[in-house]
Amino acid sequence: MMAAILKELCERYLDALNQGDLAAVMSLFTEDAVIKSPLYGEMPASTFYRDLFADTTRSVTTLKNVFTQSTQVPAVALHFSYQWTLKSGKQVAFECVDVFELSDSRDRFRQLTIIYDTAHLREDFYQSSARQ
Repeated sequence: MMAAILKELCERYLDALNQGDLAAVMSLFTEDAVIKSPLYGEMPASTFYRDLFADTTRSVTTLKNVFTQSTQVPAVALHFSYQWTLKSGKQVAFECVDVFELSDSRDRFRQLTIIYDTAHLREDFYQSSARQ
């Protein structure tokens, strides 16, 4: 039962990411949620998604797997392919794993660690970034 709820939460996350819907994404996170990203660093979720959407023309994700864990720190991981169109128009594609730590109520995310290889896109990202 919990696995189905977590999968639905993750699908809502990817849908909001694909739509570039800041309000929908933020509704899935606690107010004090933190994001750890290989490109953006560590920051509050609200800052991360504001910056990500400012740097993005289009996002297309394809879910591959959902991994759940029910320990003292409940977590869920998403494995997906990500086709990212930067503001510059440059398109990059990569495999990604997002590891979410859940809130105590297990209905929202309180931390996200994003894992992917940035070597092939780092230069394009920095040239296109809104924070130059």
